[in-house]
Amino acid sequence: MANEQIDIAIVGGGVSGVYSAWKLQKEFPGQKIVVFEGSDHIGGRLLSVKPPNIPDMVAELGGMRILENNQFRIVKLIDDLNAQLPADKKITTYDFPVDESQNIAYLRGEFLRLFDFAIPDRIPYNLSFLEAGNGPGTIIVNAIEQIVPGITDESLSDEQRREMAKNASFDGVELYNWGFWNLLYRVISSEGYQFSMDAGGYDSTLLNWNAADAIPWYLSDFGISPEYKGFTNGFQQVPIVLAQFFEEGKGEIRLKKKLKGFEWTGGQFVLDFNGEKINAGKLILAMPRRSLDLLMPESEKLKEIQPLISSVTPRPLFKLFTTYGSPWWRISGYTNAEGKFVPVQSGRSVTDLPVRQTYYWPKSDGTPAISGPSMLLASYDDGSNTGFWDGLRPQRSAAWRQSGVRAAMVDPFVGVDDKKAPAIKGVDARLNQTWLQYEAPKRMVEEIGRQLTQMHDLDYTPEIRAAAFRDWGEDPYGGGWNSWNIGVKSSEVRDKIVHPIDNCPLYICGEAYSDAQGWVEGALQTADIMLASLLDKPIPTTKQARPVAAATS
Repeated sequence: MANEQIDIAIVGGGVSGVYSAWKLQKEFPGQKIVVFEGSDHIGGRLLSVKPPNIPDMVAELGGMRILENNQFRIVKLIDDLNAQLPADKKITTYDFPVDESQNIAYLRGEFLRLFDFAIPDRIPYNLSFLEAGNGPGTIIVNAIEQIVPGITDESLSDEQRREMAKNASFDGVELYNWGFWNLLYRVISSEGYQFSMDAGGYDSTLLNWNAADAIPWYLSDFGISPEYKGFTNGFQQVPIVLAQFFEEGKGEIRLKKKLKGFEWTGGQFVLDFNGEKINAGKLILAMPRRSLDLLMPESEKLKEIQPLISSVTPRPLFKLFTTYGSPWWRISGYTNAEGKFVPVQSGRSVTDLPVRQTYYWPKSDGTPAISGPSMLLASYDDGSNTGFWDGLRPQRSAAWRQSGVRAAMVDPFVGVDDKKAPAIKGVDARLNQTWLQYEAPKRMVEEIGRQLTQMHDLDYTPEIRAAAFRDWGEDPYGGGWNSWNIGVKSSEVRDKIVHPIDNCPLYICGEAYSDAQGWVEGALQTADIMLASLLDKPIPTTKQARPVAAATS
């Protein structure tokens, strides 16, 4: 029996995959374009689920926000999609809170507020004279200004900062040959670095990755006054809408199609989906580095471009959400000088405990929960601290080896609302996953609950009613984001990897090889570059974001 023949195969049902399919369908309306996705859902690392018994919240187990003031591709895409959607289906956003001054910083056993960062005597770190009185973001921004003078000028665009960093040197060595951590240690104290790491909430952002990319990336996300936006109906709505439009145009999406490998023979690709063979004229791999690594043993063409593929490093990241009968964290507020009680109710708190970051999750309109059933992003963890949890969770690689996409829990946490979840009706049709599909390890939930009690300076915290967990370090993702390796000229790799082999219609796109790693913006950027190459058209120009002022905390 002859293999099925298709014109364009897109492997990967994340944003870059379904966006590319949607775009190509307009260019080739008569061709057979198929998206293959190994999991049971569209969205990739965008994963939005409704918690049981809390109808006005959406848990973001994957990407949760955009930077509206400088991520122009995703803003434009949302506008384009909304122009085609009816009023009750439009993609809407809210102001996503992050650092509120009354929130907690539990560091080195000291219970602080974020506003305490301005009081040198309150900080349990031996900061230098120039560092004292500054928050973690300001310390790093000031260090970056010493490394590349002028790069923090508020009038510069992101593109101008990237160009400055690409052409900059430090101590006679090009910036791309420096590690970010190495450079920071040249201009700030070890205590300043550790404080910035601990109080910043992330491990991987300040580690040793390509400084020419890390510096403009850091300024974009943390060093300016970011305008974060969350999604009323979940960020996953974006790829779901793209997929729906693609299918309405007679495109095909096939879920649970795990690609084992492919070969290029006789002027076409032969794709092996665990024994099922499909021929394709063009092949787009819309996937991160780890997914490409997994294909390499059965894909000779990928072996040819192994140096390009290995130019980035996957970074671990996981999220665990917990729900409660009421927002107990509000009592961790303080009484101000006017005698008014200021509750902790929105944004995040940080700690050097392994739990690292806790977000007091907003309602779907962005307002804080002040009573009734409520939810925390109890732990948002990346980098080295994820190792603490390894003894309290299943092995990362087990599920993919066994043809699954999530590791099975031997002893999952089951709260009182988890038990009710199957009976809850009204799951939002704009989301295609359920809370119970992401059960959390019982021992991990218990330990996170213990650390939440400690960081909030309480004797106990109320019962956890439900929990959901996603570890993006599991295969086939390998990490929540990817970072450029030291010594790599990223702009050259970015433009080469989208069409890496001459006279072979193999294309690659995704967040991993972009200027905006870890963001949907990066997935769209590489998809646009890839599509321009495939269609032999100029790369679409995008309007630069307006300048914004430097951060002060």
